[in-house]
Amino acid sequence: MGAMATAVDRKGENVIPKVVAMLKELTHRGADAHGVATPNSVKIAKSIEELSVEDSYSSVALGYNLSQVVLKDHPQPILDDDFALVFEGRLFPFPEMSEVDHVVKRLRGDLRKKARSIIEELDGSYTFAIAQAKNVIVGRDNLGASPLYYGGNRTTFAVASEQKALWALGIKNVKSFPPGNLAVISAQGFAFQPIKTAVQPPIESMKMETAATHLQKLLLESVRERVSDVEKLAVAFSGGLDSSVIAALAKACEADVHLVSVGLKDHPEIRHVKAAAETLKLPLHLQTYTIDDVEHVLAKVLWLIEEPDALKVSIAIPFYWTAEVASKLGYRVLLAGQGGDELFGGYLRYLRVYAHSGATAVQEALHRDLFQSYEMNLQRDNQACSFHQVELRLPFLDREVVRFSLSLPLRFKIESMEDRLRKRVLRRAAQNFGIPFFIANKPKKAVQYTTGVDKALRRLAKGEGLSLKEYAKKVFREVYPDVSE
Repeated sequence: MGAMATAVDRKGENVIPKVVAMLKELTHRGADAHGVATPNSVKIAKSIEELSVEDSYSSVALGYNLSQVVLKDHPQPILDDDFALVFEGRLFPFPEMSEVDHVVKRLRGDLRKKARSIIEELDGSYTFAIAQAKNVIVGRDNLGASPLYYGGNRTTFAVASEQKALWALGIKNVKSFPPGNLAVISAQGFAFQPIKTAVQPPIESMKMETAATHLQKLLLESVRERVSDVEKLAVAFSGGLDSSVIAALAKACEADVHLVSVGLKDHPEIRHVKAAAETLKLPLHLQTYTIDDVEHVLAKVLWLIEEPDALKVSIAIPFYWTAEVASKLGYRVLLAGQGGDELFGGYLRYLRVYAHSGATAVQEALHRDLFQSYEMNLQRDNQACSFHQVELRLPFLDREVVRFSLSLPLRFKIESMEDRLRKRVLRRAAQNFGIPFFIANKPKKAVQYTTGVDKALRRLAKGEGLSLKEYAKKVFREVYPDVSE
């Protein structure tokens, strides 16, 4: 886990100092080691201040900040015969060697063809960049579970794990790198090529019980792949369906599982969280906060998620707190239930789509929301957690789980336009797995409400005579005064 940055100078001038400048903006994502490479040289240092690049010159360069989560993680970039590589993220199932070494071996030969095969064939949450003599090849996993942004100005084209690294170079028009794409970056700009994106498979005909049983099997294997390299881990726990399924499956994989739950002091959901954890027979670490804590952390979280979106910040604050608690307890890996609502129809808004436009429109909305979740959810949550050096892993976004879930008939997810529970097949799988009825059939309630953060933010905004949207924008302008909204 860590941060990557790469740049190409449009005039053929030395771009290495700019890559170092980007890495300095991203030290919160990784501070165990730092490296910069050109297509034929690499330099590694323990601290960013010790990274000596004065005697290096190249119009193409890439860099990496390391946060060592597991022992096999080691400093990057990696230099091979005719290219340099950074690989940020995780592959599932885990290769025997480190991810970056595994990818280096796969890349030997026709680089562009081999780079395509990474995205086509390898499941995981990752981004990568390959530096050649005059260009950089950049790729991102097919769902965009690992953040990546790109942009350019009159002197530089650049890509980085967070927008702030590009803003530091004076690049203002920053966009999210499209998932499942490969891009060749040269002095002429970005040339994108879609490789593997989330497509809607044919709808399969089967019985509900058959679907629930197969889903349970796929989820168990997904969780097993994501816990097998660590001795202990945390689960972001709300006591709801998704987090309870993940927690129970991790326990079944014989992992040392600890539940982490956060919320405002005296919030009514706390009682349910405690009861759910006790029933699952898993240790619970519950941390409560006050409205003053929300006010205190708001600027930091807006700095991390890099946009003044009121809804996103109300979700990001609980994630930030959860990762903070997990980190203080010594857990470097955090499992979470992201993707469950998009795959199984969890959001209440799907009922409105059903009522207004019918079942086909709901199926289309589910696929669209999953494909857009990198911008709506995944980047935000990764960036909130990475600040605490905690790696977020998302079992619902396993390729096989996604493919199978998308292939299910809508009635397995939403029975009718009046279905207040939804996520029917997942609830059936949960019950089959032994998760109690009061958890498996708990109605969906969003994290910003179950934690009380939304209500706290609205109170803070009202105290300044502002709407929540206006309040978020006001604080964001204070954090990023030079960035237009």
